[in-house]
Amino acid sequence: MSEHKLLYLSRADVEAAGVTMPEIIDALEVAFREHGQGKVEMPPKPGVHSRPDAFIHAMPAYIPALKSIGVKWVSNFPDNFKRGLPSISGLMIVNDDETGMPLAVMDCTWITGMRTGAATALAAKYLARADSKKVGILGCGVQGRTNLEALKVLFPLEQVVAYDSRPAAQAGYAAEVRERWGLQVTEAREPRDAVTGCDIVVTAGPILRTPHATIQAGWLDAGAFASLVDFDSYWAGPAMQETDKFCTDDVPQLEYYRHIGYFQQIPPIYASLGELVTGQKPGRETPTERTMTANLGLALDDMATAPILYRRAIERGVGTWLPL
Repeated sequence: MSEHKLLYLSRADVEAAGVTMPEIIDALEVAFREHGQGKVEMPPKPGVHSRPDAFIHAMPAYIPALKSIGVKWVSNFPDNFKRGLPSISGLMIVNDDETGMPLAVMDCTWITGMRTGAATALAAKYLARADSKKVGILGCGVQGRTNLEALKVLFPLEQVVAYDSRPAAQAGYAAEVRERWGLQVTEAREPRDAVTGCDIVVTAGPILRTPHATIQAGWLDAGAFASLVDFDSYWAGPAMQETDKFCTDDVPQLEYYRHIGYFQQIPPIYASLGELVTGQKPGRETPTERTMTANLGLALDDMATAPILYRRAIERGVGTWLPL
């Protein structure tokens, strides 16, 4: 029997592979088209919970069109910043779709940040106004950065309004956005400043079972699009009820989360992202619609991204080969 090897990619290796945000957005569009056609196998993610608002999830998926199969084991511990650690960490295993043999094990921190931003941008492609120029970001951490990076790929962004409950994080984010992308950045004094008057709003704070519900009815403008990266943590029920089209990336998983205590005040679900991508349901139909997506972060996002990383790492000679 021939020796089988797998490729180990550290976080530095993953970043060095050079995969770009446009590539990830394109891969996710293929994956969600498959999802909308019922071809993706992706069971709801089981999890364990060692402390309040912290969890570790197992996230398997198979995407036939991308010949991608594997699983992510990912943790989210919101208080890790107090220890100088990332709130999200974990590993991905990529398997061969014909033999099931493991091909690679890789850090998932960079992947999680980038694919989440890409999912927001993909949803915005169908739900936001194409001429959207002003973005409000509430939560100036990793997701605040990657969501902005992804939206900038598809929209003619000019202005960013940044809010974070931690003033130092907000100031650092504003400086980084100005330097990296040359965008005009306003530091919000109050959360409402990053909602009202914005074409696109991204809430990217910690995911909480009991929402702090800061964003109130009347804050989100007619014609705006919102991406709830933090589930509904930032949103009061009446504010979400104003939405004309409330979408999600996966209806069964959202219903599962609702069953265990999240999403208790959301409006009726209009469509899944797969239904929008396949055209089964129309996205934005008028300039004045308020649209919203609560993307949960799916295994198919990860399994659309990981094979690109695997191939690019081999091309560039990145990573360490290990015997299985």
